[in-house]
Amino acid sequence: MSYPIQRAAEALFSVEGKTQIRKLVEHYMGNAALLKEACEKCGLAVYGGEHSPYVWVRCPEGMDSWGMFDRMLQDAQVVVTPGAGFGAAGEGYFRISAFNSRENVEEVCARVAKVLG
Repeated sequence: MSYPIQRAAEALFSVEGKTQIRKLVEHYMGNAALLKEACEKCGLAVYGGEHSPYVWVRCPEGMDSWGMFDRMLQDAQVVVTPGAGFGAAGEGYFRISAFNSRENVEEVCARVAKVLG
């Protein structure tokens, strides 16, 4: 007997499934590259976004990760993840996810530039 989850897993390993996965990964990594570039243009230290769809950004001088979360939410209407949520080592950073449409990521880049640039 075959179950739907088994069929879904099987589809991942088909030629078509592998092609679809590759395209999706390329899309998200393209988004990450845009986010990384936008933050770097604002003079921020950026980590990640090259081998994962998450971009880690050092908070501007004098701002903690929750302060940055509030600033991005209030001033840019962009939700970021405060690094403090990942433990003490995450404090002083915030994370931006590339899991979105290209249109939305381009809008986030424009808003980041407006608020932090």
